Amino acid sequence: MQEILPLIISGGDPASVESLPNWDRVPWLEETRASILQLEERPSPRMLTTHLHYDMMPPSFFQAKPKVIYVMRNPKDVFTSSFHYCNMASFLVKPGPQSEFLQKFLDGKVIFGSWFDHVKGWLNAEEKQHIMYISYEELIKDLNKSVNRIAQFLGKALDPEVIEKIADRCLFINMKNNPMSNYSGVPREFMDQTKGQFLRKGVAGDWKNHLTPEEAEHFDAVFKEKMKHVKYKFAWD
Repeated sequence: MQEILPLIISGGDPASVESLPNWDRVPWLEETRASILQLEERPSPRMLTTHLHYDMMPPSFFQAKPKVIYVMRNPKDVFTSSFHYCNMASFLVKPGPQSEFLQKFLDGKVIFGSWFDHVKGWLNAEEKQHIMYISYEELIKDLNKSVNRIAQFLGKALDPEVIEKIADRCLFINMKNNPMSNYSGVPREFMDQTKGQFLRKGVAGDWKNHLTPEEAEHFDAVFKEKMKHVKYKFAWD
């Protein structure tokens, strides 16, 4: 989204993703750098991103009622990505053996807390007319369609040719080759990409290459129990 939104808002201008690193063009609310970026002085529409749970959003969020694009992903792939990320991020506790990290993930004892609580909180959010729900899997399956849907949600009328150019620019391989988007500028003291790249594979279903059949079965059982009251149809089901 840090790549897609600036391109949509700018009408497809490539400079929107070439002039600033993504952590400054669409900054994280929870990251300390946000406090020095003078976000309140940025012209509307401001683009921000966060990993915060719905009930952790500040009062101003509920007063302003901004448009929200909530991106979900198969929790098994979230686990797999998190496992690799924790190994390379110097500021995080090392994950340890996969089996131990899996239990921590399922218990919500990881950075940003429980995936299950996070998703349920945002799915149960008030003012749903201001929220667009989309999944990582939908983006991979049909990026053009997803970009068009996001543009419509944001009220940006774009020609099909512009939508196509934005989608092409946001292909994983192109983002991976963009130094303003691939996190290559992050100092090694924070992110050691000799241990693995931040933009790793960009696929859905990589969990199948990591979880054992027993671990996958256990994961499914936990998912079924924790999400039993959720009516939302997930793209990976």
